[in-house]
Amino acid sequence: MSRNLNQPQPRLVLVTGPSGAGRSTALRALEDIGYEIIDNLPLGLLDRLIAGPGHDRPLALGLDVRNRDFSQQALMSALDMLETTAGLSPELLYLDCAPNVLLRRYSETRRRHPMAPGESPTDGISRELDLLHPIRTRADILIDTTELTPHGLRAEIERWFAKEGAQKLGLTIQSFSYKRGVPLGVDMVLDCRFLTNPYWNADLRHLNGLDPEVAQYVEQDRRFRPFHERLLDMVLTLLPAYVEEGRSHFSIGFGCTGGQHRSVFCAERVSEALAQQGWQVSIRHRELDRRAELKLPVGPQADEKDAQE
Repeated sequence: MSRNLNQPQPRLVLVTGPSGAGRSTALRALEDIGYEIIDNLPLGLLDRLIAGPGHDRPLALGLDVRNRDFSQQALMSALDMLETTAGLSPELLYLDCAPNVLLRRYSETRRRHPMAPGESPTDGISRELDLLHPIRTRADILIDTTELTPHGLRAEIERWFAKEGAQKLGLTIQSFSYKRGVPLGVDMVLDCRFLTNPYWNADLRHLNGLDPEVAQYVEQDRRFRPFHERLLDMVLTLLPAYVEEGRSHFSIGFGCTGGQHRSVFCAERVSEALAQQGWQVSIRHRELDRRAELKLPVGPQADEKDAQE
C-alpha cells in the first residue's frame, strides 16, 4: 500500500549527534509523547522504509556511528533523498555536547567509545566530532546537552516535538545560580537576591528551597508576597498573548546567589500557581540537579567546591 500524497504526513525526525550526547534519552522522550521509534536503522534500508505503507504516527529514527553503513556521505545522501521525496518534510535533530563533558560521561560509565574501542575515549570523541561536523550544519533543530540533565533534555524534547493537540504553549521554569551564569534561552529572568538569604541561618544553610523550613523562612520576608502576586499577575497576562502570537514555549528563570534556597522556592511557588491555572509546566532546578548528578554536597562544602571550579 503506497502513501496517499494528498494526506498530510506525520512528522519525521532523524536524531543524531555524538555518542554520549543523549540520543537514547531523546528517543525515549519522543516515544513517550507518541512517536514510533526505530533505532539504528541501516541507512541502506531507509528508502524501503519510506516507500512502504504510510505511518499514522510521527516517526523518529535514531542514527549514529554504530550503524553498520553509517558515514558522513551516506547520511548526507539520505537527507537529500528524504528532502526530495514528495509528501515528506524531514527534520534533523542534532544533539550537541562539549567534548570535555562527553569525556566525563564516558569516564563515569567506563564505556568504550564506538570509534576508539581500543584507545582513549578522547580519540574517539575527536574523530566522531570531525565526522559529524558537516551533518551538524544541516541540523534543523540543535539541542546542546552540555548543561542538561536527562530531565532537562526530556523537557527540551517535549518543547520541540509535543504531539498535535497538546497545549499550544509549554512553560519551563528553572532556578539557577548567578555564580554559574544565566541559563541560555531563558525568556524572562527574575533576580531573587533581594529576598532575605536563608544561607546566613546556620539551621537552614544545608537545606534548599524544597524544604518547608526554607519555604517558611523566605515567605516571611515582607517583600515576597507583593513580588509573587505582581509577577503572577503579569505572567498570566502575557501568556495568552504569546499563544496568540504562535509561541510554543516560554521559559522563566529565577536566580539567586547559590541557586539553592530563594530561587528554588520562588520557582516552585510560581510553578504551582501556574499549574493550578491550567498551564503545562516543566520545572528544573539547575544547581540542585547538577549537585545530585555529580554527587556534590550542599551548604558550605558545595560553595567551596564551586569556588574551585
